[in-house]
Amino acid sequence: MALATRVLEIESRAVIELVSRLDDTFADACRLCLETDGRVIVTGMGKSGHIGGKIAATLASTGT
Repeated sequence: MALATRVLEIESRAVIELVSRLDDTFADACRLCLETDGRVIVTGMGKSGHIGGKIAATLASTGT
């Protein structure tokens, strides 16, 4: 239980830190994704390719 609590504390601090980094470029990226009529292409190699595949699957499952 202590490990789970520690992980959640670390992750919650990371999420809170992200708030200060949000700016207009984040909103612009969201707007572009929402307004895109075609497909969104996700690329990557190695680990980033694996993560890109997961992102692509999520986008496909949400109709993006």
